[in-house]
Amino acid sequence: MVPILMYHEISARSGTASRLAVPALALAGQLEHLASHGFTTLTASALAAALTAGSPLPERTVVLTFDDGFADFHERALPLLRRYGFTATLFVTTGWIADAGRHAAGRRPGRMLTWSQITEAAAAGIEIGAHSHRHPQLDQLGRSRLCAELTVSKGLLEDALGTQVPGLAYPYGYSSARVRRAVAAAGHAYGCAVGNALAGPRYDPFALPRLTVRAFPVESAFGPAVRGQGIAKIYRTDHVLTKGWAVVRRTRAIVTGVPVRA
Repeated sequence: MVPILMYHEISARSGTASRLAVPALALAGQLEHLASHGFTTLTASALAAALTAGSPLPERTVVLTFDDGFADFHERALPLLRRYGFTATLFVTTGWIADAGRHAAGRRPGRMLTWSQITEAAAAGIEIGAHSHRHPQLDQLGRSRLCAELTVSKGLLEDALGTQVPGLAYPYGYSSARVRRAVAAAGHAYGCAVGNALAGPRYDPFALPRLTVRAFPVESAFGPAVRGQGIAKIYRTDHVLTKGWAVVRRTRAIVTGVPVRA
């Protein structure tokens, strides 16, 4: 079983209102822990391919993922990844890119990456994945809007980078069987959710679970979590909220006429 870690902003509490932000110092401590305990980093696509094929993995494997495309990935996370020789997967919301121009869409949640910074990250060995175009709840969209969210984001990234974009992370972690089929039809090979569980062969490659990372104390929470210890306790509140929101989203989809199973 493999931990797929989900980061968002790399920022001090004073610099953001997000509950998911991890200060750069905390990230450095977490990466130091992984390095000193012999963890090997893989990209999300490499893990998905290995799990699908049943290929062996290093004894201690971890996947680092960063959602949305905040500018602090380039400023704070990328230098730390280079220091430790780690790779990662960066999931970009294309409508939020700082210089998206005519493709800009939605309200940016903070300072976001530029196209040149995304290209630099890719050149440094960071896998670039999609995170939709406008960052909606995909399971609440009708067919045409869902298709547009998936194809526009993938197309813009591939045109800019000149390489295939292999996978996607669902905004807010929300998906459904219908959304997962659409993601596969759009040409993706995997999809990352949240779940707060370790990933393994029993999981659908289009529903890979990730662990939400916060500014956890390394010894009492982060270390045990990446070893698969005490996850139920660490993420007890998250699991309760996830179940509640699943009911809400399903009800909302039915009320608005969005297919739930089709």
